[in-house]
Amino acid sequence: MRQFSQIALNSGHYLARHLSAINSDIKPATVHALWQDIATRYNETTRAYHTLSHLQQLFAQFEQIKHKLNEPHIVALALFYHDVIYDPLRTDNEQKSAEYAAETLRPYLSAEQCEHLYALIMMTANHQLTGLSDPDKVNDAAYLLDMDLSILAAPWSQYERYAQAVRQEYGHVPLAEYRTGRMAVLNRLLAQPKLYLTHYYYERLETPARANIQRELTLLAA
Repeated sequence: MRQFSQIALNSGHYLARHLSAINSDIKPATVHALWQDIATRYNETTRAYHTLSHLQQLFAQFEQIKHKLNEPHIVALALFYHDVIYDPLRTDNEQKSAEYAAETLRPYLSAEQCEHLYALIMMTANHQLTGLSDPDKVNDAAYLLDMDLSILAAPWSQYERYAQAVRQEYGHVPLAEYRTGRMAVLNRLLAQPKLYLTHYYYERLETPARANIQRELTLLAA
């Protein structure tokens, strides 16, 4: 896989590329302020997995499949903002992130683009393709959701770091309770006929993802 540079992400140039493609009138200072806000939020001390490294991993995937997207710049913005609000103690992070993204970017996007952005981020709450009738939007949403789950198929050492980071974010939960909850989440994933919605990701990631999930379940049950 082609490397996606953390430097490129951190510089804000990547955000500028996508925002400028949508609105050529947006000023560099505005993009810089938007990026600083995103970076500050993803660098919050309560985060261990939902960090800038998570964005880097997602955009490495994005670079591989962007040619398959109908509205790649909106999908990119959804990636930037899908975890912009994250509190492990809350269950409405996706809704808060979607609301924040739409409100923050409203001056620079059309009403339709804001609605699309909001809908994409909301889908990351349950990873279901709901409320979309436009085949192009369904396609883009499916790729977004598959990118978000791509970590499940990472090499075991990377997957293990991911699992440890998730546990760290839920450090306030007693270990026994966390194990029970985490195992329930993983078993629900395994019960799905397909983890990945697109042919591209299903063919490449379905088997290793299921193997990783099963391996984590075995460790949690030990």
